[in-house]
Amino acid sequence: MAVSGKQIAGVRETRKGATIYKTNERPGTRAQVRYVRVSAYKAREVLDLIRGKHVAEADEILQFVERDIAIIIRKALASAVANATNNDAQDPETLYVSACYADEGPTLKRWRPRARGRATRIRKRTCHITIIVSRGTAEQLRIRNERIARSGRSGVGSAGRASRRARVARSKAAEHTHDHDHGHDHDHDHDHDHDHDHQAEDVATDSTEAEDVTEVAPEAPASEEIAETDEKDEN
Repeated sequence: MAVSGKQIAGVRETRKGATIYKTNERPGTRAQVRYVRVSAYKAREVLDLIRGKHVAEADEILQFVERDIAIIIRKALASAVANATNNDAQDPETLYVSACYADEGPTLKRWRPRARGRATRIRKRTCHITIIVSRGTAEQLRIRNERIARSGRSGVGSAGRASRRARVARSKAAEHTHDHDHGHDHDHDHDHDHDHDHQAEDVATDSTEAEDVTEVAPEAPASEEIAETDEKDEN
């Protein structure tokens, strides 16, 4: 392949087997959003915040930036990371924002009516946003790993993801055990309530029988009156 003075920035093989040589451009994996209905000046203010940052840190910054353009830039960053992971087999934990810029797009001309029959031009700006991510240098990765180790967080990369999955599994198992014990205690309390209800019914029945006996007892004086009447008749 004759390059004629152009430096090859990268080589990528497509799914169909074709080889693509990236020349005369910045090395790395890119994602581009075209014809964004915002001026390039406003987009550059946000892009300056994430340039040179780790992709995770850049995503956190964009999440809390109070600009509408940050939503579009965050989607473009996620697309660039996905392209690097799926197409170029890069580890997302080692990616940095190596370059990001906004180019001027076509300007839409509109008119606003003014006094005395005049009209004022309205310029609706557009821009093309490009984000390039690439693997960080050894020094950048070393500094990041040391900072993560000092902060007490788990490891990075596949080991960190495996550790997070293990913690989630333990948490779910603990919740399941707690729910099972709570349900068993609830059933035990329910049975205890039934036993208490049966005992209360037995006590109520015994008290009712005692009242019946108490009501029958005063009939004894009637028989004594009959006996006195019989004695009077005999006399």
